[in-house]
Amino acid sequence: MQRVLLIYLLFAPALLWLPERIKKQRALLFALVQLGVFAYFITRIPLLSEVPLIREVTQWIPGIGLDLEFTLDGLSMIFSLLISGIGALVFLYARAYMKNYRNTGRFYFFLFLFSGAMLGLVLSGNLIQLFIFWELTTFLSFMLINFFHEKEASRNAAFQSLFITGFGGLSLLTGIILLGKVVDSYSVSEWILRASEIRESPAYLPGLILILIGVMTKSAQFPFHFWLPGAMEAPAPVSSYLHSATMVKAGFFLLARLNPVLGGTTEWTFIIPLVGVVTMLTGSYFAITRTDLKSILAYTTINALGILILLMGIDTKLSVKAALLFLFVHAFYKASLFMIAGMIEKKTGTREIGLLGGLVRYMPFTFLITVLVAFSMAGLPPMLGFLGKELIYEAKVQLPGIGALILVLGVVSNVLMVAVSLLFIYRIFLGKGDSMPRIPDEKGFLLLLGPGILALLSLFLGLFPGLLGSTLVQSALAVVHAEGVEVKLKLWHGFNEVFMLSVMTVVLGVGLFLLMLRKKVIQERWNNLNQRIFYIQLTRVFTAALDQFVRFSERKTRVLQHGYHRYYILTIILFAALLIWLQIFVTRGWVIETGFSLQPFYISGLVLLIILSTIFSAVSNSRLTSIIALGVSGYGISLIYLYYSAIDLAITQILVETLIVVMFVLVLQRLPRFARLSSRLTKIRDLAVALIFGSVMTLLALKAIRLEFSAPISDFFLTNSYSGAFGRNVVNVILVDFRALDTLGEVVVLTVSAFGVSMLLRKNNSEK
Repeated sequence: MQRVLLIYLLFAPALLWLPERIKKQRALLFALVQLGVFAYFITRIPLLSEVPLIREVTQWIPGIGLDLEFTLDGLSMIFSLLISGIGALVFLYARAYMKNYRNTGRFYFFLFLFSGAMLGLVLSGNLIQLFIFWELTTFLSFMLINFFHEKEASRNAAFQSLFITGFGGLSLLTGIILLGKVVDSYSVSEWILRASEIRESPAYLPGLILILIGVMTKSAQFPFHFWLPGAMEAPAPVSSYLHSATMVKAGFFLLARLNPVLGGTTEWTFIIPLVGVVTMLTGSYFAITRTDLKSILAYTTINALGILILLMGIDTKLSVKAALLFLFVHAFYKASLFMIAGMIEKKTGTREIGLLGGLVRYMPFTFLITVLVAFSMAGLPPMLGFLGKELIYEAKVQLPGIGALILVLGVVSNVLMVAVSLLFIYRIFLGKGDSMPRIPDEKGFLLLLGPGILALLSLFLGLFPGLLGSTLVQSALAVVHAEGVEVKLKLWHGFNEVFMLSVMTVVLGVGLFLLMLRKKVIQERWNNLNQRIFYIQLTRVFTAALDQFVRFSERKTRVLQHGYHRYYILTIILFAALLIWLQIFVTRGWVIETGFSLQPFYISGLVLLIILSTIFSAVSNSRLTSIIALGVSGYGISLIYLYYSAIDLAITQILVETLIVVMFVLVLQRLPRFARLSSRLTKIRDLAVALIFGSVMTLLALKAIRLEFSAPISDFFLTNSYSGAFGRNVVNVILVDFRALDTLGEVVVLTVSAFGVSMLLRKNNSEK
């Protein structure tokens, strides 16, 4: 598995250095690599029937217990086959679709890396590693949506998707860390083994919510769904691959992967179905009112993602089985429909459904493929979508509690989807087509190859579903529910409640289709009603919120970054002092036991001299005398160091004070005279701040004298100075050996400062 991922990592940049003749065939080369990876995973299917898990582990960061861990099981096998298989078809499609665009090398590079990142995500057995691939897909999706970066709409859509999914990624990371601390591990296998500890932990609910935010943003769940229709600004291959078969399914994959750990609780079975059913209805409701082909498909994708999340939230064996089957159903029909939509836009010059019609005369094979995949989307027999809808209904029928409500809402959603599918076919291929910008043709074998294969697969697996159920679905279901389950799929289940629900869905869907076809005013009134009811559009809310945030940041910057250095220093000192005073108040109760003595008299006199010189420097109106007074204070402190035998500190202090006095004199003498002395109120304010800070630092110093540690750190240096660093001067050894990096940093800072001062002086002399 690691070698497979290395192929993606190395092969993509390698093509940048190939001859130009070969570069023109990069789409075919990438498709061949994807096909090879697909074949590799196909050969591993029999192995998984013998060994339920194939695991590869490589040390990554042993110090904190993180390893590169890759696992191939039934769940990751399904996603790996979809990623590589549909990826091969998308690259073949892209070769024909993208041939007239510039910068296609960049496009193929990012799309191929995205495929590798998605594979890395589903194969990851470590959640931190999974998060890295998760964010990599977010970044690469941004680059692909922004391919037509010269268009403002593309830039806005790319930023919107990056912001929302990036926010979700940070939330996901927080949830992973929070729950990982419970078991002190980020390995999925370790989480599964200790699932009861995680579910019983107080961190379970906040961790679950944070992870669900990551899932909802990635899989376009309400209220974060609005980024997906905007992402339709991307080229059709991107929509076909990222926004139907791979990236938007990452959230569902994570739920399925963590179901043995986080599932089965009241919170799981309440929050997730609620989000899923709202998203499902949102997608189907708005899909029927859209007129842009890709926008219609985007909202039907939102509907499908809502169904997947809903089924995973129901969390029964039957619902998970339905979800895993529907995963294939949706990937097949939606990838096909996006490719067809892109082809229609290419051939006709528009994707507005009102301008299209009568394409069956010019594109008969496209019509046949569209009928097959649209029937699968509508859940009509004998397509695989029919079987998926049957299982979904069966799962909802057997759901206790709120199952009746979810079943009703599910039927309503599917009725809308039947109408959408039929309207999609009729308005594009059978209706009048007098307003098309140009007459289309069906040239381009590669444009139809991918949709054709996926449509035939959906038909074949619909007729023979056992091929799918006894292999992939069964092994994946055993992973999600952490136990072996036998899966039998068949097209006909007999006359039962589920079949009657399917018949009712089709009849109502066809009725709604005929009604909207004959009464075109319904569409207009429906749109007007939507504008009145849903006048708050989440895309506009997002944009307005960003604009408000930028304006707030500008106001905050004007207030805080005002440019007055005195106020910066005062603010820092005052807030630090107040926080320290607060801590002293919280830990009050200790008594100062330090005794004060005026002996020896010369040290007391020296302290008095330091105090007086400090006060004099503050009240003096002369710069030179203030500098001299500060020098007296500094030299006095060095004498105190000398008295207490801190010779190194005394010498350092003397050198520093000498340099400071000299530099201050040189610099300040070149400055103009004071334009205005501080007012009385300013001096009172400065005095108050100084007293607040000085008094709290005095108390801290007195407190520090009485602190008793179990072992003073000085003992360590005294013991190890000679034996460890071969030096008897403990201070020098600390500076040169124990704190070598700190000293090196200080030397670098001083060197850079000296270099800067030297350059300024030279410039000043040259100007003279």
